[in-house]
Amino acid sequence: MAILTGGLLTAAWPTWGIAPAVFIAFVPLLLIEGRIAQGEKGKVFWLSFLAFLVWNVATTWWVWNATPAATLAWILNALFMAIVFWMFHLTKKRVCNNPWGNFFLIPYWMAFELLTYWWAAKWPWLNLGHVFSSQVSWIQWYEYTGVAGGTLWVLLVNILITNIIQFFKAREAKSIVASIVLEAMILLVPIIISTRVYKHYEDKGEDTEVIVVQQNCDPWNEQFNNQFYDQVIQNNIDLSRPLVTSGKTRFIVSSESAIQEGIWLHETNNSKALNTLRDYVTQFPELAFVIGGTTMEWVPKGMEDDFPARQLGSSDRYYYCHNSALLIGGDDLQHRNKSQLAPAVEAIPEWMGFLRNFSLTMGIARGTLKGDPEARVMTYGGHKIGAAICYESAFGEYVGSFCAKGADLIFVLTNDGWWGDTPGYKQHFEFSKLRAIENRRCIARSANTGRSGFFNQRGDVLQQTKYWEAAAIKATLKANKEVTFYAKNGDYLSRIAVYITFVLLITWIAKTFLDLGKSRKAAKTSGTRKKK
Repeated sequence: MAILTGGLLTAAWPTWGIAPAVFIAFVPLLLIEGRIAQGEKGKVFWLSFLAFLVWNVATTWWVWNATPAATLAWILNALFMAIVFWMFHLTKKRVCNNPWGNFFLIPYWMAFELLTYWWAAKWPWLNLGHVFSSQVSWIQWYEYTGVAGGTLWVLLVNILITNIIQFFKAREAKSIVASIVLEAMILLVPIIISTRVYKHYEDKGEDTEVIVVQQNCDPWNEQFNNQFYDQVIQNNIDLSRPLVTSGKTRFIVSSESAIQEGIWLHETNNSKALNTLRDYVTQFPELAFVIGGTTMEWVPKGMEDDFPARQLGSSDRYYYCHNSALLIGGDDLQHRNKSQLAPAVEAIPEWMGFLRNFSLTMGIARGTLKGDPEARVMTYGGHKIGAAICYESAFGEYVGSFCAKGADLIFVLTNDGWWGDTPGYKQHFEFSKLRAIENRRCIARSANTGRSGFFNQRGDVLQQTKYWEAAAIKATLKANKEVTFYAKNGDYLSRIAVYITFVLLITWIAKTFLDLGKSRKAAKTSGTRKKK
């Protein structure tokens, strides 16, 4: 039954995409937990660990293609999930050991998902609300809740199904009827409302012509090889030029890390790649090029002990390295640095200081990158652009913060070539559908290879490229300036869950001590009677 839970979660996940399977995925594990809570033999922690390990490995096995740290990621993520489920089990057993106690899983799990956005081992990839990217017509209400609303929906449906089964076994007729009615409403009402919204929603905003380039460069053998630096830039120009409409095309979007010559931010005029792109865009009125690149800057005096600071050879100078998005519009150059860094690949935790000058990506990137403290928008031609770099597109609240600051278009710059032709780049592509709905923003997504594409504000894919194919595509997107409830308020549902979890933990601890006191008092009374 534990393996069945892992299998159902895997089947539901993009790109398998059998989304309805998620509504019963937790049922086998919850039934196991209920039996153990009532006294049957079994280890909830290890059974849940097995279920979540199956899910993690079967869904994200492709991470191995980028780093051997994948094994550690699978084990740790499954371990964290098992700890959450085990804590729910202990709380339920102590506070409310009946089917109604199953609802305690909701705040515990949602609080855990919020942690996956914030702690050092950031990995929100498997947050439950992401599962519905294959069914965008079901989740138009994400503009109010974000993916946390999807997580709440999944858990509610699973728990009610479990309760119906448990009430049926206990022959509690009234509870069965109430649970069935509630289950039907919770399952169907969101779909009905969302489908209606989906059918009638129309994109809002000013028409903006955007070109996306997929230069199709092998990250392992070409992109970071200085023999190919100039060719990558030239490929971007050659692919995009036939699609440019002079005076109409506003943006060309290219992928993460496309510029690899090493740009010093204090002397950008010396960059051959940037000068080449400047010469290109000045040929066309109002055109700007948004592209990813590696940038560097000197560490301010007195900041040499900052963890991301790198020593320049054996000198006394230190510098920061950034994964940046750059906007080149004539003489205008803007940039922002990636904030949500991939753990182990781009960011080493400070407590692992002995790995400060290393990473787990076979030496292609070294040390910890320096990120911006918050999302920064770039402004050009009356537009504000939110440029999410690679992994950042998995962070709903973070992408929403671009829109809260006025971004009317979202660009996703990524390099998915590390993983090869696996489900990895396909799953990553799916996140942009959810970000489009949450913020009601059109999205232009450029991948080095994999899938590049355009998305409308309903989360539909307007165009997409094929894997391992050099291409450029063009679309007219609506630049919407309205800010959604979710973009304004972020993951408020998960924050509420944190407070509820805190109350449950306090209740669990207090009841444990009270029960322990009663047991000692009873034992003392029993001993006194025996003496008499």
